[in-house]
Amino acid sequence: MTLRLLEFGSPALERFLEFLAQPRGGSRNDVDEVAAQIIAQVRRGGDRALISLTRRFDGVKLERDRIRVGPEEIQSARDALPSAERRALELAARRIVVFHQRTVERPFSYRDAVGMRLGQLVRPLERVGIYVPGGTGAYPSSVLMNAIPARVAGVREIVMVSPGSENGDRPGVLAAAAIAGVNEIYRLGGAQAIAALAYGTETIRAVDKIVGPGNAYVQAAKRIVYGRVDIDKMAGPSEVLVIADERANPEWLAADLIAQAEHGSGDESAILLTPSAPLANRVRAAVDIALSDLPRAAAVRLALQKRGAAIVVPGLNQAFELANRIAPEHLELDIASPARWLPKISAAGAVFVGPISAAPLGDYLAGPNHVLPTGGSARFASPLGAYDFLKRTSIIIASRAAVEKLGPDVARLARMEGFEGHARAIELRFKHKASTNAKLRGSCDLVENTAANKDGRPQQTRRSHVR
Repeated sequence: MTLRLLEFGSPALERFLEFLAQPRGGSRNDVDEVAAQIIAQVRRGGDRALISLTRRFDGVKLERDRIRVGPEEIQSARDALPSAERRALELAARRIVVFHQRTVERPFSYRDAVGMRLGQLVRPLERVGIYVPGGTGAYPSSVLMNAIPARVAGVREIVMVSPGSENGDRPGVLAAAAIAGVNEIYRLGGAQAIAALAYGTETIRAVDKIVGPGNAYVQAAKRIVYGRVDIDKMAGPSEVLVIADERANPEWLAADLIAQAEHGSGDESAILLTPSAPLANRVRAAVDIALSDLPRAAAVRLALQKRGAAIVVPGLNQAFELANRIAPEHLELDIASPARWLPKISAAGAVFVGPISAAPLGDYLAGPNHVLPTGGSARFASPLGAYDFLKRTSIIIASRAAVEKLGPDVARLARMEGFEGHARAIELRFKHKASTNAKLRGSCDLVENTAANKDGRPQQTRRSHVR
């Protein structure tokens, strides 16, 4: 059978879990070295390097005036898309907007017990780059999932890069960009596209943040340019973990395991955890039957043989312990009363509760983002959201009373750390009473008004827009 069978507590299971925890996509040192060379080439050569690298890696010959996709080409792709597909993209876009509007952080301001006004400004990033993979398929959903949260957050300029193709532009990707309100699109992929976004070229202005999934070289390039720009996360190959009991439908479970294994990298993982050995064997058989007529069966079979398993556990408590250890990107619960088990989950990118809540809903139309933490990073990372496109600035406005109350302890702590200059800077404020409280109160009011309207609701400085 394609799917291995493992027992809880066995040495084979421990070896498999250790294998899952290893980095995917080849030797990281080798990949990082190649990515660093590509970035250096783009920084030296600008557009000429982009054209050369695109021909070398993507087999696409670009002229300089064809690096950027023209506005009329974007609109034409949107208009040419079959109406049913366009309506599906527009429906997905609306649902993504509604969900991500709820993830926007708000500014706040308050006065503490000693009379100090404290607060936080929340502002959108100005210019963001999104990477949309090419490879074996076209991914309009990735356009929506990366661009719409940025637009909801208030980002003014959204720049998309996606690898060119020998067969021309991918109409679905361009149409999705038009629907999501992307401002600029460039026919670029790989580490060279990340370098262009981070450092700029003659044609492309640098951005403030880069988001989106990609292959090992794209992820390595993102790691390297971090600090010059912000990045979202190290997105890796897709993962699904299903916890199921004896009542689950084996054909449905097999389909869900296959769905996340068909992305094409060969490093996807698909795991079933169940206390029912008969169910585990029925799912293994159902996987082989389903693969008999699947278009991408060969690639899926290789991925499942490498990182797929049906694991029999003593009970559901052990299943959730293992799930939290693995920290999967997608976690499906096909068990009786699944909602009551939610408190047991401490590490998962997205949880799909109940037998009909299949992971592909989240991939396309549910509303929450499908850019999720992978490779065990759900232990500390979160899905992409509008909050990822916001920056926060702390505001501190001291009153005379607050400085007189807190100043001596500030000076004391500064001297504990050996910073006499810090201590003296604060002592000048509370030992000499030259400032006026009236001016300070005016400043406090300004921050308070910036943070909220009179009715207590946060101000909306920019309206989210999805065409």
